[in-house]
Amino acid sequence: MNTLKVGDKVPSFSAKDQDGNTINLSDYSGKNLIVFFYPKASTPGCTAEACNLRDNYKELQDKGYELLGVSADSEKRQQNFKNKYKFPFPLLADEDHTVINTFGVWGPKKFMGREYDGIHRKTFVVNGEGVVTKVIDKVKTKDHAAQLLAE
Repeated sequence: MNTLKVGDKVPSFSAKDQDGNTINLSDYSGKNLIVFFYPKASTPGCTAEACNLRDNYKELQDKGYELLGVSADSEKRQQNFKNKYKFPFPLLADEDHTVINTFGVWGPKKFMGREYDGIHRKTFVVNGEGVVTKVIDKVKTKDHAAQLLAE
């Protein structure tokens, strides 16, 4: 797993969101962007994380951040997740792992003694020039916005 680190320039990417719109990294040029990766839409941890970001969205925006959620779920699953919990930010349906591989968050995981490959729950803060300024490896799903807002 070759994960992007602080100081790395994020390679250009594009992917479809929950509504089939193409989202490009360049759409966020000049803006601070939070890209959060989660394993699977509508699972307890991922729901807690995304809802915490939703509940603190105004505060994050006031600090100049845009948000982008990413998982390997289908557009339909992302759309259901977004509609059910009324997320004000786009969710990328990265089924072909374009964005997941760009950030390097796909790799070996362990759960209940079983090893498998999957998405690692990580969050990246990217500045307006497309450079990673912060990486959160140990995401607190119920208190993620506080992790992002802490300087």
